[in-house]
Amino acid sequence: MKKHVLSLLVENNSGVLSRIAGLFARRGYNIDSLTVGITENTKVSRITIVTSGDEKTLEQIKKQLNKIIDVIKVLEIDPDKEVCRELVFIKVKATDGNRSDIISISKLFRANVVDVGRESLVFEITGIYSKVEAFFRMMEPYGILEFVRSGATGLQRGKNLL
Repeated sequence: MKKHVLSLLVENNSGVLSRIAGLFARRGYNIDSLTVGITENTKVSRITIVTSGDEKTLEQIKKQLNKIIDVIKVLEIDPDKEVCRELVFIKVKATDGNRSDIISISKLFRANVVDVGRESLVFEITGIYSKVEAFFRMMEPYGILEFVRSGATGLQRGKNLL
């Protein structure tokens, strides 16, 4: 199944997110990630949803979303053609013997050290899904203690607006 990134503009009213999540739950669609925030207009929020499914399922999701009164616009973002990123914090086990190696690898990925502990390092990395996954693979041998992902968010390039 292919991953799809949907960008929605919605009225900034209480209950909107609940109605959208409820739609996914009722229809049996999974949400892989979800980010929400206000836009340049405080009366409007942008919701970015990453979901999986075939083209028929995606069309059904878009049709159902457009039926929700508070939804202003729905657009699929192509992560390969648009600006699409996620933020991740990852805590890696570190010892005096391997700390410099871990930091060297993090510099290749432009990950920032945001916390240094006696037995761990916390990194902040921002990027496309494949970059984040590659960083995870490089950190696995050292021991990933925990991580948190913001979920994808994105904008169209150039003059294009949602």
